[in-house]
Amino acid sequence: MTDVRQLDLALLRSWIGREETAEEVVTHALAERFRATFDEGRGTAEASATAPRMLHWCLAPPAVPMGELGADGHPARGGFLPPVPLPRRMWAGGDLVFHGEISASDAVRRISRIADVSVKEGRSGLLCFVSVCHEVSANGRAVLSETQEIVYRDHPAADAGPARGGAPAAEGEHRRSIDPSAVLLFRYSALTFNGHRIHYDLPYATRTEGYPGLVVQGPLQATLLARFAEQIHGAPPSRFSFRGLAPAYSGTPLVLHAQSEDGGLKLWSAVPGGPVSMSARADW
Repeated sequence: MTDVRQLDLALLRSWIGREETAEEVVTHALAERFRATFDEGRGTAEASATAPRMLHWCLAPPAVPMGELGADGHPARGGFLPPVPLPRRMWAGGDLVFHGEISASDAVRRISRIADVSVKEGRSGLLCFVSVCHEVSANGRAVLSETQEIVYRDHPAADAGPARGGAPAAEGEHRRSIDPSAVLLFRYSALTFNGHRIHYDLPYATRTEGYPGLVVQGPLQATLLARFAEQIHGAPPSRFSFRGLAPAYSGTPLVLHAQSEDGGLKLWSAVPGGPVSMSARADW
C-alpha cells in the first residue's frame, strides 16, 4: 500500500492553476449516436437541432497516442493532470450549472483549470483528490460551468477481502430499471473516447484490478440520472450535481430512483438490494 510520505504533495499542488483549452464542432452524427446509445429515437428536426444534455462529455476528449497510454488504458500520468502515483483513477463526482444549450454545428470550447489537489486517508487507504473546473462555451455563448472531482487510490491489499456494501438503498417515488450491459458500457466508452479498460476488458477488470465485473462509468450513471430527472420534470435541470458512492457492475440491473425534495429532485442509483451507487440532485 502507498504511504502518504511517498506522495510529493508540494509537487502535485504545483499543478494548481494549470489550464488547457479544447475545442470541437458538434455534429448531427455524434448527437445521433448519443441518442441511440440511450435508446432515444431521432425525434423531430427541431428537437434534433438542440444537442442532448450531457453530450458535452463526449466533446474534445484527449486524443492521446497509443504509446502514451498507461497500462490501465488511461493517458499516462503528467501533462494537464498532476502525476499522482496511485494506480486507480475514478471520476468521484461533479457539479454542473447550465447557462444555455448546445446546438448541432456549434463550435464548443472548454477551458479547464486545476483548482485543487488534496490527500486524505480513507477506509481503503490513501486517496488523492484533484478538482478541475471547466467553463464551456458554444459559438462564444457561455453554456456550462462544471466542477469535476477526480479521485486516485491504491489497489486494495491482497488480504483486504470484499468491500463492505453498506445499507440497502431506499425506494424512490420514481423508479426505472436499466440494463448496464457490456454493449452499453462499450458504446459509452466509444462516445467519450475513454480507453479505461475496467469498462470493457473483463479479464483486466477482474484479474488485474480485482473488480467482480465490468465497472459502470461514473459519467454514464450521472447521464442516466440527469436524463431521468429531465423526463420526470419535463424540462432539463439548470443545476445538477452527483457523487459516486459505490461501484456498479455490468450484468446486474441498475435501478434509478428519484424523490421530490425542496423544489427539486433527489436522485440515486443502486442495484436491487444493494447500497446507493451514485447520489445526485437536480434543480430548476
